[in-house]
Amino acid sequence: MNEKILDLIKYVVETFAEKKDQINYEVEEKENVIEVTVLLDESDMGKVIGKQGKIAKALRTLVASSTPRSSKRYTVEIKENVQ
Repeated sequence: MNEKILDLIKYVVETFAEKKDQINYEVEEKENVIEVTVLLDESDMGKVIGKQGKIAKALRTLVASSTPRSSKRYTVEIKENVQ
């Protein structure tokens, strides 16, 4: 797994989130996909996703464009952290 991609995801998410201490990242590696699930506090969901999902879409575009062609594909899911 490419640590730089995960660092990029963390940087973008933590730029918009207010409760940085309550963010959890789950990484699951499958056959040809690496799924990154970002678990946020309910109050940070709208800030990180953005209006009409623009920030989330931009994050996914950044991740896709910075992933080397020879490596596995990354997917980014943003979910509410249920405690």
